[in-house]
Amino acid sequence: MDKGLHFVFCVITTMLLLRESSQTGEKNDPKILGADSRGPEEVLPTLTVTTILEDPYVMVTSAELEGYCIDLLKALAAMLHFSYKVKVVGDGQYGAVSSNGNWTGMIGEILRQEADIAVAPLTVTSAREEVVSFTTPFLQTGIGILLRKDTVSQEMSFFHFLAPFSKETWTGLLFAYVLTCFCLFLVARLSPCEWNEPKNEENHFTFLNSLWFGAGALALQGVTPRPKALSVRVIAAVWWLFTIALLAAYIANFTALLSSGSEQLPIQTFEDLVKQRKLEFGTLDGSSTFYFFKNSKNPIHQMIYEYMDKRRDHVLVKTYQEAVQRVMESNYAFIGESISQDLAAARHCNLIRAPEVIGARGFGIATTQASPWTKKLSVAVLKLRESGDLDYLRNKWWETSCLHKSRDRWSPLQPQALGGLFLTLAIGLALGVIAAVVELSNKSRHAAGHVKKSCCSVFTEEMCTRLRIKENTRQSQETSGRANA
Repeated sequence: MDKGLHFVFCVITTMLLLRESSQTGEKNDPKILGADSRGPEEVLPTLTVTTILEDPYVMVTSAELEGYCIDLLKALAAMLHFSYKVKVVGDGQYGAVSSNGNWTGMIGEILRQEADIAVAPLTVTSAREEVVSFTTPFLQTGIGILLRKDTVSQEMSFFHFLAPFSKETWTGLLFAYVLTCFCLFLVARLSPCEWNEPKNEENHFTFLNSLWFGAGALALQGVTPRPKALSVRVIAAVWWLFTIALLAAYIANFTALLSSGSEQLPIQTFEDLVKQRKLEFGTLDGSSTFYFFKNSKNPIHQMIYEYMDKRRDHVLVKTYQEAVQRVMESNYAFIGESISQDLAAARHCNLIRAPEVIGARGFGIATTQASPWTKKLSVAVLKLRESGDLDYLRNKWWETSCLHKSRDRWSPLQPQALGGLFLTLAIGLALGVIAAVVELSNKSRHAAGHVKKSCCSVFTEEMCTRLRIKENTRQSQETSGRANA
């Protein structure tokens, strides 16, 4: 009996264990997983992303892709919750209309639905916008000229010593010099401490002597005549202070000029590039830059397009890396995106970008025209810009290795930089003239008590005598009388 009960108990226990195991297996069977039981990676939509290899946007490092566009793609995927797989464009082109009317490059892959989006330094143009859709630009750029420094350097001009100051600054300096010397001449004549008896004495501060005094201060040399009156000394002291600060600025800027190569860059604009004959120039074949010059109505731009079109096989390059290499190794100027040229100048210290930038444009993410991702990606790009993430990526991938890069940004000193110095000089001149008038009025007041005249009449007589107004008036009247006779 006990054995029978024991047997029944074992059978019941075994059946319960088998039933529990069967239920557990059904729960773990992947074929019958419900929608709520799937992992987050399985519910995310997967986008095929086409791109192009270009430093620093997309680069291959240790069999993996990295760069500005890869970091941007990661940030967008995290914000919009999608997964992606990246493929490099097959023909290595950005996107242009071929001879048979079909689009090449990344634009062509999107049109053929070989890719969902294109994340690359792809310029937003009207022709591309007609066949695909673009998001808000994530980078702003333009068209610039990339040059090698030693190919465009020239000998210093004969008047190279004038380069530290701009033309406006030199004009302001000349005006300040003449005005100061005139104030010295005027104040020395008005001040009784400088010229006690105008009828019996000779004033040493003539206008020519005043010009010589001002020139001596510019050379940091003391010259005669030496000022005696307080009013003249005020003007002399302010002028000396002005010249010392001016010479310090000149020497500092001239030193920076000699150690910089920017002043030896004769090609400043696209017009300069067309006029010269030493350098060949070109751009990427089939790029938006090429078609910009083709469609432009500007005569200079048309000349650039005709030059590149006639020498298409020789001056047009296939890749950006080829363009940079050609600029470094030959007499060649590359016309392309200014932001990419800034990177080349930051990585290669013997390269420089010309100052002029034309055709402001932006890099955008391309999608199909009916894609629901266009607006989502645009909003995400705006959020990244507002949060400062785009600026962080820009600084991260455009970091320069040239320690002297800042010196290449040299420019002539403008009058605005010396505005405070010119203002100080003007205040000093005004104080000197006021002091001279006060000195003359004090003497006139004392003299008025002796001759029993009003102070204003004595002051007027003193001023006319010192400026010789009556004598000049009488001489002019005599001259006119003789002419009438």
